Amino acid sequence: MSITVGIDVGSATVKAVVMSHAGGEAEIIAKSLHRIRKREISDVVSETFAGVRKAAGVASIDYIATTGEGEDIPFATGHFYGMTTHARGALFLDARARAVLDVGALHARAVQMDGNGRVLNYKMTSQCASGSGQFLENISRYLGVTQSEIGPLSLASRKAEKISSICAVLAETDVINMVSRGISTEDILRGIHESMAGRFAQLLRALGASGTAVITGGLAADLGLVAAISNELKPTAISKGVPLELVTHPLGAYAGAIGAAIWGSIRHSKLGGTAWTANAAT
Repeated sequence: MSITVGIDVGSATVKAVVMSHAGGEAEIIAKSLHRIRKREISDVVSETFAGVRKAAGVASIDYIATTGEGEDIPFATGHFYGMTTHARGALFLDARARAVLDVGALHARAVQMDGNGRVLNYKMTSQCASGSGQFLENISRYLGVTQSEIGPLSLASRKAEKISSICAVLAETDVINMVSRGISTEDILRGIHESMAGRFAQLLRALGASGTAVITGGLAADLGLVAAISNELKPTAISKGVPLELVTHPLGAYAGAIGAAIWGSIRHSKLGGTAWTANAAT
């Protein structure tokens, strides 16, 4: 049996999981997520790692794998690209997955993979597009709602208020004008979700993937967004009629960390190496 840790350093949060691997089976022992806010990233990484290791109750770790912006973590054993970790993490969350839509704080990307988690193709949005977690967080703050309220409010909308701009700054101006016109928060949020969903669905369509796609990243828990993307992906809305079902998972935000831990186990089984211990300097 081996014990690995996956650490996913994003633009807004640091996620970490501890996993055990035995006989071809992997299990999550502990998980931890901390927001970066305005703190030093290295401090947040150390805090997250210490917390997840304590929760798991392990003193020796065979491999510490990083992903995202975590390639400079000094105590890490190795680093893996985000596309490969989210693909493998999505496959762990749902064995049917053949595509993943990763929506983070600053960008979104769609990845197509095979049944072993090997990346076949990918598409990515630009950072200036109004289709990111940071954009939605800014809007929710202006509207005076929490992030956990965004999904339910959007689902309660009766008529979406269309957002026309793909520029985040101009889209935020659109929202300010909507509020001044008395448009309800529910209709504004649904309009934002539908605008984002159209671009995300296009990313998935461009891959030519079929079957099941898992949504990962910080917005995986936003059921209003998930519903909007699913509606865009209905067979009648896909130009080539390629069937693609979008699914979510309670651990969607941890997909990158999970994938990193799994790839770390695979690399450890091939190369071996010295295990990290609690006495090691971090």
